[in-house]
Amino acid sequence: MGAPTVLDEPRAIDMHAHQPTSEFLHDAGGQMMKDAADRFGADLETDTYENMIEEYRDAGVGRAVLLGWDAETNTGNPPVPNDYVAEVRDEYDDFFIGFGSVDPLKDDCVEEAIRCVEDLDLSGFKFQQIAQGFDPSDPEHEELFATIEDLGVPIVFHGGNSTLGACSPGGRGLKIKYGNPMLIDDLAADHPDLKILIAHPAYPWEKEQLAICQQKGNVYMDLSGWMPRYIDDQVLEYAQSLLSDKVMFGTDYPMLEPEPWLEQFEALGFDESIQRKILWETAEEFLEL
Repeated sequence: MGAPTVLDEPRAIDMHAHQPTSEFLHDAGGQMMKDAADRFGADLETDTYENMIEEYRDAGVGRAVLLGWDAETNTGNPPVPNDYVAEVRDEYDDFFIGFGSVDPLKDDCVEEAIRCVEDLDLSGFKFQQIAQGFDPSDPEHEELFATIEDLGVPIVFHGGNSTLGACSPGGRGLKIKYGNPMLIDDLAADHPDLKILIAHPAYPWEKEQLAICQQKGNVYMDLSGWMPRYIDDQVLEYAQSLLSDKVMFGTDYPMLEPEPWLEQFEALGFDESIQRKILWETAEEFLEL
């Protein structure tokens, strides 16, 4: 079937991509990533950025947000360093948009957030609350999020369950309650100038996610981490109606690849105007491109 017909050139923006290299798949991911791969029949073979970009452009994708990762305190695994994300962004600056990551449980998280923006010129931040083991609504993190709001860059939060640690004893100690999007609602209310993207249809809390996106003008969501045919019907209905200006394209690369995702998206039969919003128009506004 190929890319959606609206993509007559590589213009789509993937709002959720990880490194196809050892820095993410092996070092930061560790055993919890292997658990996920074993459970869902994926592999953790590494690849190059050149191959990644070629794959994306062949599928009609012009840019991708490359996400940092730091869950060191809770998992014991090393981070994907923010300097590394910035270096990759600089080498492929016509393709990647770099988002940093700070571990909220580290004493220097506020200083590192400032460094990410002011020194490394990263464009936003990614938080994976289940892996990082924290509640974003907890007042102890207020200074961090107030600082990011002042820096004027957006945040990506994980939404829903996580496959990390799947079927391992105790799930490697990871607690899925931190993926409930309701924990983001207080933050969005208290920081109206902080743009927030909830990554993934937030199973099993899709309805809560939709409610927050509808009520909070500064909260958006993406469709990453799920192949379109498996996304909840109500999410798809809202994506083409009440939340047509709030939903963005994302894959969760390399766990999901752009071409098969876009083929299934095309099969949903959304109007071309809605496809353009989801695939690039809303992302361009969100990222201020």
